[in-house]
Amino acid sequence: QVQLVESGGGSVQAGGSLRLSCVASGNTYSNYCMGWFRQAPGKEREGVAVIYTVRGSTYYADSVKGRFTISQDNNKNTLYLQMNSLKPEDSAMYYCAADSRPPNCWNWALDNYWGQGTQVTVSS
Repeated sequence: QVQLVESGGGSVQAGGSLRLSCVASGNTYSNYCMGWFRQAPGKEREGVAVIYTVRGSTYYADSVKGRFTISQDNNKNTLYLQMNSLKPEDSAMYYCAADSRPPNCWNWALDNYWGQGTQVTVSS
């Protein structure tokens, strides 16, 4: 089992920055990838960024490329999402996820473990 706890959300004006954190505990060695997802009211959940935990390879949704950076600190078992140049359309509940199965990671269909989420609100 893996437990994920997000933090770092908040309210910010457009153009501002936030850094989300996700602390993982439990059998974290089993995670093949971790990622950040978001869901705005009335919209489907969408993938934001994924990182392969061993190789460190990172992948981003087109909507956040060049603005968001996913990273990990294995010593602290923590996943980060640095969000710069935030836009109102980035407002959503952001979730951290982990998966041990490569096909799920390849398809951004992580569903082994999920955190409770942290709210990000960007005002214009």
